[in-house]
Amino acid sequence: MRSLATRLLLRAWQGRSAWIWPLLPVAWLYGLILHLRRALFALGWRKVERPTVCVVVVGNVVAGGAGKTPTVLSVVEHLCAQVQAVGIISKGYGRSETTTQKVLLDAPVQTVGDEALLLAQRSGVPVFVGPSRQRSLQALLSAYPQTRIVVCDDGLQDYSLYRDVEICMLHEDGLGNGLLLPAGPLREPWPRQSLQCAGVNDAHLLIVSSGPATSGQFATRRHLGPLARRADGSTCTLSSLQADPALKAIAGIARPAQFFAMLQAAGLNLAAQEALPDHADFQGRTRASLGPYTLLCTEKDATKLWAIAPEAWAVPLEQTLDTDFYAALDARIAAAWAGRLSSPHGH
Repeated sequence: MRSLATRLLLRAWQGRSAWIWPLLPVAWLYGLILHLRRALFALGWRKVERPTVCVVVVGNVVAGGAGKTPTVLSVVEHLCAQVQAVGIISKGYGRSETTTQKVLLDAPVQTVGDEALLLAQRSGVPVFVGPSRQRSLQALLSAYPQTRIVVCDDGLQDYSLYRDVEICMLHEDGLGNGLLLPAGPLREPWPRQSLQCAGVNDAHLLIVSSGPATSGQFATRRHLGPLARRADGSTCTLSSLQADPALKAIAGIARPAQFFAMLQAAGLNLAAQEALPDHADFQGRTRASLGPYTLLCTEKDATKLWAIAPEAWAVPLEQTLDTDFYAALDARIAAAWAGRLSSPHGH
């Protein structure tokens, strides 16, 4: 039911149908709160501390998934290839804990969050989670003082965290009806308003997920990885599953239909599909409730689904970014370091 409601809301946000209008007063109130919050930082009533490392924030201004996690992984892989000491911070959405902690590779997903656990398992760099991104950053630097660049998973609207580079993800659906939540999909007004005390300008780097890029934007192409993996580490090619008549795809991500379509485009005949709300935790589910199928899921879902169905095949979602994007990212990071060295307060 929640998944159906989400799909209906996403569809409604693409226009201005009549039932959106009663939500406008709530959207106006939300906008007022955003304006007042920004004013607190702009006037110096809330302080923003500039860290000694370069901070790259990957986020979006539109509610719903736009590929932040694959982008974080791509950025970290690129930076590590340059022998940069990199770390990741995240709020760990959906976690039950309120402590600030390092994400261990075998951590219970309920304590760190599904995306944070996936980032730790896939990136090979330290990942810290906590309710405050600023405290998570401090904890990471305390444990790993050699870190030079910290990539923040989400957080464009967290003005307490100074950022040197912003990467804003835009979905192919664009900005929808251009209204703020809940009347529209926008988390903040667009175009973005600058907030110099937090390093916020117009979003530095714009990435269009699953759609054509226009001038000043970078395109990304999402695709399935060639190998699916089970909890015990065994793998198989997607092509080897094409003859299985009992495949069921399960996805608890923002746009599950895209995952299902990609599986079908890879030649897999899905006997069943189950779309769940983003970050679904599978609490209360049993293996029997999933049906007598060969299960396919995303890697994010596998961090939870494997607890009841370790034989489920996790299919990685990968992405390819324009080479021009990495050149632009490197230039932004270099400019950030140059600015620090030329500043009387630089480090």
